[in-house]
Amino acid sequence: METIRAFSLPPGFGFHPTDAELISHYLKRKNLGLKIDLEVIPEVEIYKYEPWDLPAKCPIPTQDSKWHFFTSPGRKYPNGSRSNRATIAGYWKSTGKDRTIRLHNRVIGTKKSLVFHEGRPPCGKRTDWIMHEYCMDPNECNSAPVMTVFFFLEL
Repeated sequence: METIRAFSLPPGFGFHPTDAELISHYLKRKNLGLKIDLEVIPEVEIYKYEPWDLPAKCPIPTQDSKWHFFTSPGRKYPNGSRSNRATIAGYWKSTGKDRTIRLHNRVIGTKKSLVFHEGRPPCGKRTDWIMHEYCMDPNECNSAPVMTVFFFLEL
């Protein structure tokens, strides 16, 4: 069961990690089972929710329409590697090329952009919900189970 605890932050406080910080600090520590100083990124099974329901799952109030979540990658088939990015109301569709994230000229992960479409393919209607999926490079953390950080932006 997901437990969400709300924070009360001072005026002007914000959580704006870089792509490299999301992977090298938050995602890596999560994958290794290490404590993160301040639990600012909740673990949520995001495909059980519509994008407009997810902001309520985030413990840090924000005015900039950005939310971060840890989740395990959903699989379409139990023995396959294909991702299942469907919700009840629609689906997340990959857009553009995957980008590599580097730290000190070393590849530490990838970033994939997805757009939420209401309905079912091929007739889904594109929305303004954008998600960035971060995955850690396998060489960064060989013994850890794979988790993914998701970053939401409402345009």
